[in-house]
Amino acid sequence: MNLVSSSIPAGWSIAFWLMLVILLALMWRRTNWRMLASSANLNIFLGACVALLGLWLIKAGVKPGLNLHLLGATALTLMFRPWFALLAMVLVIGGLTVHTGEYTAYPANVLLMGVLPVTVSWFLFRWVDSKLPNHFFIYIFLNCFFGGGIAIITVGLASTAYAALSGAYPMNYLLEDYLPYYFLMAWAESFATGMIMTILVVYRPEWVATFDDKRYLESK
Repeated sequence: MNLVSSSIPAGWSIAFWLMLVILLALMWRRTNWRMLASSANLNIFLGACVALLGLWLIKAGVKPGLNLHLLGATALTLMFRPWFALLAMVLVIGGLTVHTGEYTAYPANVLLMGVLPVTVSWFLFRWVDSKLPNHFFIYIFLNCFFGGGIAIITVGLASTAYAALSGAYPMNYLLEDYLPYYFLMAWAESFATGMIMTILVVYRPEWVATFDDKRYLESK
């Protein structure tokens, strides 16, 4: 869902901007910026941002503010951990905002399509990491396949609730002609995330911050 400025009530816009400022302040304090001092790390990060931007440009429109596209948030979270994943989302959504001119909707889009799926993906990873054995297939199927699907369904539910509460569209319409597409897209998001992460952990495990050969492969 790419929110448009016309769907943001005036009072809500101020709250969204305040939340975005708080998020950026936390990001500034907690992100290990020294990681980007390495040209290799910087190139990987920027390459992922460009790839995600291209992915988001491939979208289907239902109605204004109800666009559908894959997220890629789970893959970013597993590759870079949450703060760099959020930074990537902030940059990508910023680029799309400049392209569309929907500046008022920028903070809401960051919160809905960036913060929410990254948070869901990270909490799932932490839960799996603490409760289940460290095994390659558990990592791939739960964190990647299942995580990607859960993340986009969560965004679908939240965007449906937002569109209804803000008065942009009636709930009946959203439940019948919008939300069901997210359950279909969950399969595509799961498959894409799972395949991409499988390729990365096999051929480029050093690009995936949450994956460790010694934990997931040795003695298994």
